[in-house]
Amino acid sequence: MTGDAFNPDCPTRQLLDRIGDKWAVLAMLTLADGPVRFNDLRRRIAGISQKMLSQTLKSLERDGLIVRTAFPTVPVTVEYALTPLAAGLIGLMAQITEWAEMHIGQIAAARARYDGPRDSLAA
Repeated sequence: MTGDAFNPDCPTRQLLDRIGDKWAVLAMLTLADGPVRFNDLRRRIAGISQKMLSQTLKSLERDGLIVRTAFPTVPVTVEYALTPLAAGLIGLMAQITEWAEMHIGQIAAARARYDGPRDSLAA
């Protein structure tokens, strides 16, 4: 089955929303080096709430991009890992993140120009 992201009824759009979400990207990139426990994920992803991390991980698990493993300890230990399906996606996410980090200065300059004083004739 293939999708058509330009069709508003296509499930591909939901997937694009998921993999385009900043929290999903950061969670998956954090898992790129191997399994990570929930609290370690939360510490590594600055600014994410426990609720948002939990929702993000559940969505990624539902889409088959990560797997959740619970260990019978007291309290229960839970860790998350990428699935083989996510392997091809991680490389692309890393490239996009690297591009963003390399070009943020140019983006900031463009925003400053755009947000700065405007010529009344140019509008």
